[in-house]
Amino acid sequence: MTPSLTTAHRIVVKIGSALVVDQAQGAPRAVWLDSVAADIDALRARGTDVIVVSSGAIALARRTLNLTQKRLRLEEKQAAAAVGQIRLAQAWSQALSALGLTAAQLLLTLDDTEDRRRYLNARETLDTLLNLGCVPVINENDTVATAEIRFGDNDRLAARVAEMVKADQLILLSDIDGLYTADPRRDPGAQHIPVVEALTPEIEAMGGEPPPGYSSGGMRTKLVAARIATQAGCAMAIAIGNVERPLRALLDGARCTWFLPAPEGRTSRKRWIAGSLSPQGVLTVDAGAVKALRCGRSLLPAGVRGVEGTFERGDPVTIAGPDGAVLGRGLSAYASVDADRIAGHRSDQIERILGWRGRDEMVHRDDLVLG
Repeated sequence: MTPSLTTAHRIVVKIGSALVVDQAQGAPRAVWLDSVAADIDALRARGTDVIVVSSGAIALARRTLNLTQKRLRLEEKQAAAAVGQIRLAQAWSQALSALGLTAAQLLLTLDDTEDRRRYLNARETLDTLLNLGCVPVINENDTVATAEIRFGDNDRLAARVAEMVKADQLILLSDIDGLYTADPRRDPGAQHIPVVEALTPEIEAMGGEPPPGYSSGGMRTKLVAARIATQAGCAMAIAIGNVERPLRALLDGARCTWFLPAPEGRTSRKRWIAGSLSPQGVLTVDAGAVKALRCGRSLLPAGVRGVEGTFERGDPVTIAGPDGAVLGRGLSAYASVDADRIAGHRSDQIERILGWRGRDEMVHRDDLVLG
């Protein structure tokens, strides 16, 4: 069945520079941003969480810094990003605040999604912002990223964010209404593909060769993003963005290409936890916790009777029953020294014991695999 925004609980919307910035003026397209903010407001009224991944910082600073030549050196892009990111955040804040919505800015690098602890920090920050009713607006941290570690385009960044927050759908707003069998601007016989069930080599070949230059983009990176998203169990759409209320248009049936999530997508991370990580410690739990875990619940500190080993937050640990039998593996939400202090205590006592409040769970069910 073709996905629909009406069924999504959480979506990530990626928006490129050409949509955000009036290239002739070097200024935000305020009227268009207002229309997207209206779309976001309507989705939130349906109960849908929305995260925006927005490009545009460098483009907004080019005229201000007199960097209007076509190609910029790495250090010039980093400087432009430092100036333009303020304007970009301001533009989104104004558009969203006009509807009573609170924008929250996050800048990420590739390392933030590769390093486990930073990944968990970013994920929990995003979850908290959404729970507080904010609209996170994310961009790549171009001021510190280098050519070797940067994402290179926000399509892939958006896909990694969708994977991180367990989004149901990723929407890439573009200057084209989806994937074609060939470039429709060059081949009048190119045919639109409404649904892609699997990313076969034939589909990936339709992305063409990557364009030269510092920042790759185009259809090729969108297909890379599709692979990341769909393998995480997230549907993805490539949809036309240069219209007023583009998300409403998509809801109303505007032509696009949907990439269906891989059937095993939601379990791939569980397999990674179960078989690809070396446990750094052991959490021994009581009989009540064993029963709760087998019912699909998270492991709470109250059910932990022993902590062995030295590990940090986000490290893999073995979960053992009161008889020592291994129940499974999981990623600990606390370092071993803190886990030992709160073991056996209720979650509402964590702040009093540690002096700060972390997660209620010792190991969240999303980070837990039973044997």
